Amino acid sequence: MNKYFKQLFRPPPRSQNNAFTGDYNSWADAMRNSTGYDAGVILEKTCAALLKVKNGEAVYERDSVLFDKIQHSFPVLAGLLRAAQSHDGRLCVVDFGGSLGSSYFQCRDFLRVVQRLEWLVVEQSAHVACGRKNFESEQLRFYNTIEECAESHQPNALLLSSVLQYLPDPYDVLQKILSLHIGHVIVDRTAFLASGRERLTIQNVPDSIYPGCFPAWFFSEIKFIEAINLAGYTLLADFPSADDISPEDEKAYFKGFIYEWRGK
Repeated sequence: MNKYFKQLFRPPPRSQNNAFTGDYNSWADAMRNSTGYDAGVILEKTCAALLKVKNGEAVYERDSVLFDKIQHSFPVLAGLLRAAQSHDGRLCVVDFGGSLGSSYFQCRDFLRVVQRLEWLVVEQSAHVACGRKNFESEQLRFYNTIEECAESHQPNALLLSSVLQYLPDPYDVLQKILSLHIGHVIVDRTAFLASGRERLTIQNVPDSIYPGCFPAWFFSEIKFIEAINLAGYTLLADFPSADDISPEDEKAYFKGFIYEWRGK
């Protein structure tokens, strides 16, 4: 699924300067009105920040920005620990679009109680190369596709954090990865419109983080939930996400979900 990462972008921390504009009919239209970004610069900045976390020089990184305190998502941790408990203390996570392992470093202290932890990041090839060179360990590994993961691992949890809204065909990708029937699916930091419709916008990122503007979806929660239900999953819990940004002239919200495979 590496092709689905070609336009992948995860938003920086909450900021009203981080504006979503427009209402586009297609991804191609949105791309024509996007300036693009230097992915190499972003990867370089993310790598440098996360190396500080790895080396103990900083506490927490998200989207290349360093923080002096970890911003835990306790619902995500609950979902991961439930997956581990359901498999005799074994947790094998596929972190789809997981950058260089930011969520792994965010969660690792709470997951020390897990008897066996495997954190598998699926990302763009440049991220995979950087991750393997600078961050790979016995627990943290990097792959170009979920299929590549499944060849040597047995994942029991799937993490989708701030990723689907930055893909050209999010429902197609969601359908394909859910068809693998991974036992627990944890969705976080996903954007929805209060009106219930879907809207394709352009996200404008402040230059202070990194310059660029990119297509970004706001989903219909009803349609999103229906897609996961149809794939054979049962909702265990939903929860609000920390992000609080709306597109121009319309109210939005960010939300997360914890699902369990029930079979069909």
